[in-house]
Amino acid sequence: MTTRRKFLKSTALATAGIGLAPAISTVLAGCAPSDRINIGLIGCNGMGFADLSAFLNNKETECIALCDIDDDVLNKRAAGVEKMRGKKPTNLYKDWRKLIENKDIDLVIVGTPDHWHCMQMVAACEAGKDVYCEKPIGRTIEECNIMVKAAQKNKRVVQVGQWQRSDPHWQEAVDFIQSGKLGKIRLVRVFSYQGWCPSIPVLPDEPVPAGVDYDMWLGPAPNRPFNRNRFHFTFRWFWDYAGGLMTDWGVHLLDYALYGMNVTAPKSIMAMGGKYGYPADACETPDSLQTIYEFDGFNVLWDHAIGIDDGAYGRNHGLGFVGENGTLVVNRDGWEVIPEAVNGKARMEAVSLKKGTGKGLENHVRNHLDCIAKRDPNTHASIEIGAHIAKFSALGNIAYRTGKKLVWDGTKFTNDADANNFLVPSYRDPWKLPVV
Repeated sequence: MTTRRKFLKSTALATAGIGLAPAISTVLAGCAPSDRINIGLIGCNGMGFADLSAFLNNKETECIALCDIDDDVLNKRAAGVEKMRGKKPTNLYKDWRKLIENKDIDLVIVGTPDHWHCMQMVAACEAGKDVYCEKPIGRTIEECNIMVKAAQKNKRVVQVGQWQRSDPHWQEAVDFIQSGKLGKIRLVRVFSYQGWCPSIPVLPDEPVPAGVDYDMWLGPAPNRPFNRNRFHFTFRWFWDYAGGLMTDWGVHLLDYALYGMNVTAPKSIMAMGGKYGYPADACETPDSLQTIYEFDGFNVLWDHAIGIDDGAYGRNHGLGFVGENGTLVVNRDGWEVIPEAVNGKARMEAVSLKKGTGKGLENHVRNHLDCIAKRDPNTHASIEIGAHIAKFSALGNIAYRTGKKLVWDGTKFTNDADANNFLVPSYRDPWKLPVV
């Protein structure tokens, strides 16, 4: 099954020059300079560079700028671009604002940790640049609202990194769900059990590593001593920067629960979980969590765990649309239908596994480039789609952190004033929440 670890490993192989990325002469052949899309990447580690690599497999793109607060990462990724394209980017920055100011850049990829997404995406839109923004687009409800306004006001073409939206088998599954063949759907079971994703041990604070602009890494987040657990990949387990598996995998999978059922805001949310597997480790976010979203006539159940792979239906991630006649199960591998059998009699025919293409990111990037060429904001994962599901996932975390069943009216909680304090972030000076 495709995990983040496998995905990033395959990207690393490509950038190591093993032949997965085309040479510059092949990629740029037949592309006039006037048609070239100049790309700047902010946040070069992990998915940021995976996204850039996918863009550079298209002839009309060129990377002219990289930005990262870590010199080691910045230099490594500049060398990686050179291997793919035969030359290094001409501009290397440690301050993302300098990259935004570069008038030669047409498209900005935002690959930074979640707490940076809002400011960087809004600034790029206001500078007249299109944006590919990693998911979740925002960490809070208000950040998401602001980002939507910025993209719409500045007429920018934005793609959010929910690349499952561009893998055709997911759309096929939605079409089957909405055909009515499953009968009345009572529950959508959404799960992410990530055995490869380990606990992190408690580590002492330490001096900032040479070549790292740690104050810029923190940005709007609270000022804290440097700790490796809060840096690079494992930032996602701390509330200051992200929201754990709920917002990491949740925006991918819960997106299809809403899409398949053609619904938007839940009536209520409640969550139970905690640090059950690793009670003494360094993570703040729960290693185990179950969240129930209430809708009219059915519920959506989110279920996650790190350190174990035993999800539902013999899979470590996916969705199960539980209907009266059968259950449709879909994940990154493909989709199938398991008939409901009562007294030994199946209520519908089984549908054997229909495999996915494994080209979600490749297709996603191509869709973005095509939409840029047409100035069409309706990308497969538009800013509106990205904002909607980022907010939905954030609601689950708020329910967990308050320990209450929360009633939601689409903009605020109506039964708990204190829970509304989670909707708007507090930024560390001198950084300010953008105003659009």
